[in-house]
Amino acid sequence: MKKIVGYIKEIYDELMHKVSWPSWSDLQSSAIVVSIASLIIALVVYLMDASFSTILKQFYKLF
Repeated sequence: MKKIVGYIKEIYDELMHKVSWPSWSDLQSSAIVVSIASLIIALVVYLMDASFSTILKQFYKLF
């Protein structure tokens, strides 16, 4: 039981004193960057899907 308690104390000490947490403004700017990048990637995937769908429909009309 002492090992578990010691382990939890080490975890707490590391999280409170050794980890550098980002500020609120850093988190907000990172979230904005991730959101914009996700939207761009989703748009690219949608455009690729739509274009391949159109190309395959035209190809299948030939036969």
